Amino acid sequence: MESKAFLERLRKFDAYPKTLEDFRVKTFGGATVTIVSAILMFILFVSELNFYLTKEVQPELFVDISRGNIKMKINLNITFNNLPCAFLSIDAMDISGENQIDVEHNLYKQRLKLTGEKVEDEPEKHEELGDKSEELVEGVKKELDPNRCESCYGAETDDKKCCNNCEEVRDQYRKKGWAFKATDSIIQCKREGWADKMEKQKNEGCNVFGYIEVNKVGGNFHMAPGKSFQQSHVHVHDLQAMGGEKMNMSHTVHHLSFGEEYPGIVNPLDGLHQIDQKTMTMFQYFIKVVPTTYIDVSGKAVHTNQFSATKHSKVVGQLGESGLPGIFVTYELSPMMVKYTEKRRSFMHFLTGVCAIIGGIFTVAGLIDSMIYHSARALQKKIELGKAT
Repeated sequence: MESKAFLERLRKFDAYPKTLEDFRVKTFGGATVTIVSAILMFILFVSELNFYLTKEVQPELFVDISRGNIKMKINLNITFNNLPCAFLSIDAMDISGENQIDVEHNLYKQRLKLTGEKVEDEPEKHEELGDKSEELVEGVKKELDPNRCESCYGAETDDKKCCNNCEEVRDQYRKKGWAFKATDSIIQCKREGWADKMEKQKNEGCNVFGYIEVNKVGGNFHMAPGKSFQQSHVHVHDLQAMGGEKMNMSHTVHHLSFGEEYPGIVNPLDGLHQIDQKTMTMFQYFIKVVPTTYIDVSGKAVHTNQFSATKHSKVVGQLGESGLPGIFVTYELSPMMVKYTEKRRSFMHFLTGVCAIIGGIFTVAGLIDSMIYHSARALQKKIELGKAT
């Protein structure tokens, strides 16, 4: 008896009293509301599930006091539509005083036809017209003496008495400040076919890709025509070998980034296409680099950078404009750092959202169904009594 009394008292707490099946009325309007409600529930459930499965990324901003990374990698992939690889020089310098002249390591040049097709199947590492250590004598290749000492054609210095290839002759001429022209009188250049190679690549383009490793301080790097060298603490490009020809610096920036990639990164210069309509144009990019740390859900940290950029261009030699045609990228580092931290979303939050979706739609659907049902009954009674107009 006591158990029955307890069950009777417990039954009073039922918040969902049931009606007999015989007293339930099913209508077409109720069926329509049910189907629409079920579809809405499913769509919102999928949306909530998708939101739960995506990772939450929390950003933080603070002063950069890290001292771990002293080097920064600049990744680039740039195509020059009308500038041959043989004419192009890449240099990097920073405010610490480090200069990288005619960068060769980790950078590659791919010769292109004017139509954009590759001249060679495989990319050729930063090509130098250097010593072949052999010459052709009466149709027969002859090994050159490795201990030979060939003439620098009047450009010898105290520390450089011998020039065994065309490149060394060019360097000595630049140090003297003399104009260089690869004529048949310079045996080294004739042997290496330097003039023929330059002429052969004259109507070509060039794709430069790879990376430059620089100090993590402000600086710049540029890609410009002419062999670069340092003379009396002045950075100089030798354009004499090009015979005064005007250079078209039209280019496409396929990719430019500072450091490793991370999910969601945006590189603002990717896909940029610049046309040099007047030739001999100096394209300048001013970049603000923001150190960035991205930590995924497993705790792995990626130390990289994101950046903003502005651009400017001017035609060199017109209206008193000075400078050098080419691409010049000037970058500086922000003292602020951004940290992104990935976190998994709360399952309880997901469960609460699902319950809210089901309960909310169920309640609203019930109100709509009740309104439709009672409105229909009231209208039907009026029709039966002949009061409907």
